[in-house]
Amino acid sequence: MQQLRGHTLLLQGRQGIGKYDFARHWAKSRLCVSPTATQEACGACLSCGWFEQNAHPNFYPVVPEALSIEAENEIDKEAADDKVTKKSASQQIGIDQIRKLDDFVYLSGHQQGDKIVVIYPAETMNTASANALLKKLEEPPQGVLFILVTHQPQRLLPTIRSRCQQIAMPVPDWEAAVAWLRQHSICDPEIALAAAGYAPLAALRLAQNEQAIQFSRFVQQIAHPARLNPLSLSDSFQQISLSAVVDWLQKWCYDLISYRTTGRVRYCLNDVSAIEALSARLDLIECIRFARLLNGKQRLSRHPLNPRLFLEEMFIAYVAMVRKR
Repeated sequence: MQQLRGHTLLLQGRQGIGKYDFARHWAKSRLCVSPTATQEACGACLSCGWFEQNAHPNFYPVVPEALSIEAENEIDKEAADDKVTKKSASQQIGIDQIRKLDDFVYLSGHQQGDKIVVIYPAETMNTASANALLKKLEEPPQGVLFILVTHQPQRLLPTIRSRCQQIAMPVPDWEAAVAWLRQHSICDPEIALAAAGYAPLAALRLAQNEQAIQFSRFVQQIAHPARLNPLSLSDSFQQISLSAVVDWLQKWCYDLISYRTTGRVRYCLNDVSAIEALSARLDLIECIRFARLLNGKQRLSRHPLNPRLFLEEMFIAYVAMVRKR
């Protein structure tokens, strides 16, 4: 990592490229008591053992209640397995979570060591929690490093961004990402990578759980608007994350516009023929307007809503758009 300046890092980049993994790996290396010559964590000391058990006294992760970070850090696993609890959990980082940092950051660390706070995704802080964090960043506690990880830095307060050393996390190149997915026994890694927006960790999660099947089923239905029933489609997908469903429709509309204007498909590589047929007869301007509408839908999807009504409105608008011409 480049030379650290100050007490706050902001890791920013596309979702699903491993920013949170990197933050944890770097925190583990910094807390290790016997780092290697290259400043990597040794993996054998007591500190590394605590870190792997999510019990290090000098490490504090802050995430929304509803977020389940699989493989990296199973936070409150019982709640994550409880559908009712997970559904009612907050999608935001609240002010109480930031206030709970007081005891951690203002008291001495274990064995007088440095302390590290990771906030992920930082853009999910609401106004109150962001302002509460800002007060801590304005008068930083001694020996505390804050690592903010964000997919959308523009959603953070400018006053928070100005107090951070900002580090842009690059997207891995195509060949390296495909090779990495093959190492994890992913069939058709090119298809998985494209469907996940070329983010390898997102592609791995998509390929390893049933969302890959759900995404394929979703595309098969919206690809044939003549027989698409928005109400039944809403009923079928209301149990899935609203943000994920909106993201799927955004990718589909992007491919429709892209194929119409450039003859290329970016995300749905298995559905080129359907995209070709549909894009040829849609109203391009209406499709662009609908794609812009989906940007607003994506923001709304993170707030408590009636999932069925939210999806019904979106799918009815989609059907109206593709049938308009």
